[in-house]
Amino acid sequence: MTDTLHAMIISKKKLAKARVLVVGDVMLDRYWYGAVDRISPEAPVPIVRITREEERNGGAANVAYNVVTLGAQSSLLTVVGDDEASHKLEALVAGTGIRTHFGRDADLKTTVKLRVIGRQQQLLRLDFENTPKTEVLASQSAAFIHLLPEHDAVLFSDYGKGGLAHVSDMIARARAAGKPILIDPKGSDFSRYKNASVITPNRVELQQVIGPWLDESDLQAKCHNLREQLGLDAVLLTRSEEGMTLFDAQGQLHVSAQAREVFDVTGAGDTVIATMAAMVAAGMSLRNALPLANRAGGLVVGKFGTATVSYEELFA
Repeated sequence: MTDTLHAMIISKKKLAKARVLVVGDVMLDRYWYGAVDRISPEAPVPIVRITREEERNGGAANVAYNVVTLGAQSSLLTVVGDDEASHKLEALVAGTGIRTHFGRDADLKTTVKLRVIGRQQQLLRLDFENTPKTEVLASQSAAFIHLLPEHDAVLFSDYGKGGLAHVSDMIARARAAGKPILIDPKGSDFSRYKNASVITPNRVELQQVIGPWLDESDLQAKCHNLREQLGLDAVLLTRSEEGMTLFDAQGQLHVSAQAREVFDVTGAGDTVIATMAAMVAAGMSLRNALPLANRAGGLVVGKFGTATVSYEELFA
């Protein structure tokens, strides 16, 4: 793969001009780290004495963060609550150089995933969330129309939290403007992603839509069928330890997994699609971007939590 990668090195200067518009569900990832010395006398659970707290960009915010870490430009369009978590998240995002476009819904609880970590492992995760109102989502569509011409690629990061209720309309507008459209999908109905350039489901997500496959040729037939039904240029299946396969009009292209050591798979899908989007925004084809996205995914699973990959690491 190294020779292929060498042929695909994109200059830092060219990547710095690439602009990706990320639209989707954001969340604040909170980590509480602590010492576990004893079991509670009230119930058979460990007592965690919290010693350190950390906050990170989550969901679509992590996707946009991956884009800028690689050296490209990113804008983030999303809907959040008007609460402490949303202001904390906006400050975190803005601090990374991402342009923020946060629509606020006073009735919405900004999604927070709180993970309690003890003895180097996750003991508990608490999720705080609800669904945004339609008026706020309509204003998001107006902001999308305004932002679209300034960007080279559009990336929809769907976490199923309700922030992409108008995704079909936004895809139609991006398609009409001739922009590449990359989607990290959710749920069992992919018809809402009609006419996108590429969708990047994992095995579980794809199975929910096309059902289980018997072998590789059955998988290929089902993916090409899905591609034609939805008017997609490509389907990129991310397959964990089996690598990734791109199904497009030319057939299929497979790359093997690159991970040396799997430490934490959290956010690996974010890194893969962010790398694809940054490379495509810089003018690269999906097929040429694939080995780079695969390499980035392999690097990020060797890090803890939602992590990112730099230009230097990717092209080392």
